[in-house]
Amino acid sequence: MTQSTPSAEPRLIVPTLNGIYAMGRPLAETAMRVFAGIALIVHGWPKIQNPMGMAGMVEGLGFAPGFFWAPLLAVTEFFGGILLALGLLTRPAAFATMIVLLTTVYAHWVAMGQGWSGAELSILWSTILLYFVMAGGNRFSVDAIIGRQF
Repeated sequence: MTQSTPSAEPRLIVPTLNGIYAMGRPLAETAMRVFAGIALIVHGWPKIQNPMGMAGMVEGLGFAPGFFWAPLLAVTEFFGGILLALGLLTRPAAFATMIVLLTTVYAHWVAMGQGWSGAELSILWSTILLYFVMAGGNRFSVDAIIGRQF
């Protein structure tokens, strides 16, 4: 019996679509990165305006002292979102915000007892951020413009 070795890229069922996919992939990746960054900015904006406002909540989840963790949460979400949207220091920004989102998975699933239904969005966002931790910024990022990635 012979075994076939999978190629790096599977052959397309409709090969003429290759050009569309090759052109669209970086655009879709950029859109996902920019949208994720904007979502983090929007979510972090109220926390930046009142960084101590979440101190009680983070302490309730077991992250004490709240006066340390609440501002760190605000800065990570807001400025991490800006960096991610720009594609500047993409990997560290994605990693830091992914840690925040994984913490919210714990908060919803375990601390609040909501299980999958409470943690689902945080898991989705964590997965998106994991992609950018691994991939970094693409050619439509500030990282690419300056020619350096983390």
